[in-house]
Amino acid sequence: MVSKKRKADGPAEKFYAVRCGKSPGVYGTWAECQAQTAGFSGAKYKSFLNFEDAEAFVAGENPGTATDGTKQEKFYAVAIGRDPGIYTDWDIAAEAIKGWKGPKYKKFDTRAEAVEYIRTHGNEAGQSFIKDEAIEPPAKKSKRSAGSSSKAGALHIYTDGSSLSNGRAGAVAGVGVFFGAGDSRNISERLEGEPQTNQRAELTAVLRALEQVSDDQDVRIFSDSKYAISCVTEWYINWEKNGWKTQGKDVKNRDLVELVREKIDDRDALGTNTLFQWIKGHANDAGNVAADQLAVLGARS
Repeated sequence: MVSKKRKADGPAEKFYAVRCGKSPGVYGTWAECQAQTAGFSGAKYKSFLNFEDAEAFVAGENPGTATDGTKQEKFYAVAIGRDPGIYTDWDIAAEAIKGWKGPKYKKFDTRAEAVEYIRTHGNEAGQSFIKDEAIEPPAKKSKRSAGSSSKAGALHIYTDGSSLSNGRAGAVAGVGVFFGAGDSRNISERLEGEPQTNQRAELTAVLRALEQVSDDQDVRIFSDSKYAISCVTEWYINWEKNGWKTQGKDVKNRDLVELVREKIDDRDALGTNTLFQWIKGHANDAGNVAADQLAVLGARS
């Protein structure tokens, strides 16, 4: 832990305050701070340019915040980076992605939204960071009419696509959707149309899953396709703005992306949560394995 009288090595010296962690206190290096917060659920920490503010933060105060408390804390979600996690200080978050090729991060007003972002876009390290976080979705303003029934949480659905000889002549693809063992809504079918690619199968699986449930049913779709998830949660926004062009070329699989987005938009209008979670494929997760088997059987049908 750093001393209040520690001399600065330069004008950019920082003090890292850990309010909630393994051992709360003020630390002189990011490595020491990280050692107290890594893997600690609900950790709270922030960097300061002077010891007094850092010490006040540890004590529960918010230096630099108006006395009426109007300044809102921000949450920086690092889904992919050197050190995935949720940060309340941008300087620290920046260290977690500095020099990392292809980082994925975003700022949110609530921790729940930051958790959901990592759950959707995070790699294995990111998923590991939030494994103990509550799986309930972030609060969302409901647009349901008065008297509509409330639901007991999101329905979990596993989707997968499989293309045998993907990318080559004669490829055949299948769609798999798994609700649970023996569930009549499970799907195993051949992908319709052309081309018979894995990407189209993955997107079709998401679409078929949403077609199987009512629009007022909250769902969490588990997929091992970051492509499919990104298409319908993030990339489509700029594609629409750019007339469905990317780098001067037509967006591939636009038809399926639009169909999925139509379903999600209809659900959004009712205040229904449509949540996604990336899951590593072929890693012995029972739901993912079952969806993969259904997809392969569909391709061979």
